[in-house]
Amino acid sequence: MIEALRARRRIAPYIRRTPLVRSSWLSDSSGGDVWLKLESLQATNSFKARGAFNAVIARLERSERRPRPLVTASAGNHGSALAAAAATFSLPLVVITPANAPAAKLDAIRRHGADLRADARDYDEAERMAKTFARDTGAEFISPYSDQDVIDGAATVALELFEDVPDLETMVVPIGGGGLVSGAAAVAKAINPRVEVVGVELEVSHAFLASLRAGRLVEIAAGESLADGLGGNADPETITFALIQRLVDRIVTVSEDDLAAALVGLFEREHLITEGAGCAATAAVLRGRAEVSGRRAAVIVSGSNIDLARFVSVVARSL
Repeated sequence: MIEALRARRRIAPYIRRTPLVRSSWLSDSSGGDVWLKLESLQATNSFKARGAFNAVIARLERSERRPRPLVTASAGNHGSALAAAAATFSLPLVVITPANAPAAKLDAIRRHGADLRADARDYDEAERMAKTFARDTGAEFISPYSDQDVIDGAATVALELFEDVPDLETMVVPIGGGGLVSGAAAVAKAINPRVEVVGVELEVSHAFLASLRAGRLVEIAAGESLADGLGGNADPETITFALIQRLVDRIVTVSEDDLAAALVGLFEREHLITEGAGCAATAAVLRGRAEVSGRRAAVIVSGSNIDLARFVSVVARSL
């Protein structure tokens, strides 16, 4: 909790305090009192800006001399956010992504001046390549999720949630590598231990749900998804698994049809553009995967970086 408060002070000049708006659409469909935390309107259009700026600024504070060059792996949003943070403080950064990452995310990484290497088959390979690059060159690897500074930055989302809705009962959070849900859950439980934290993974890629069932971190075969930012396996050394075990009350999964329905619904009913990962928590509430009837619930809409052609394709299929 204290580190989240410190993170908020660090990043305040560089990020937005995003709106929390009540959704009559989701409230009516779920029987709950549902609020949307619009991180899709965040700087770099995803919550990742919070962790990226905190990670860079915290390293500058701790370093007696100029920090080492940075390297990261990303499905796109973390890379874009870290590129923006690195550019702000004139730090060199290499970003390794899957070759098929969305063009909107790759363009943003290039625009911020990072050295983009979109060479990997998938996110798992990108992470291995980035860690190897760090070992071979002396660059510092900043994980998109398994980094305490990144987690503390992401946790500032929950600080804002509870300031706006102090009597919040349920928080629904998408899970990729687990940084957002770990940080948000830590703050939520510190403020009110009775708050229910629901994580949302994909039917085609649910590494943490499988790991919780096994009692240890396991590797899965991840399928392709509209929610490209949520797929893949976690780093075998990730610090987020233990946090999820301790702090997350349950994990639910959503299908590709669920994601498409949420993306279209947010566009039609809330006039919001989101990416697949960004609407995963919404999908869980909309389709009843996350039961919030009779409860005051916050749903994190985590990002909006989607290629126009893909967005149009999903919407067109619903017509």
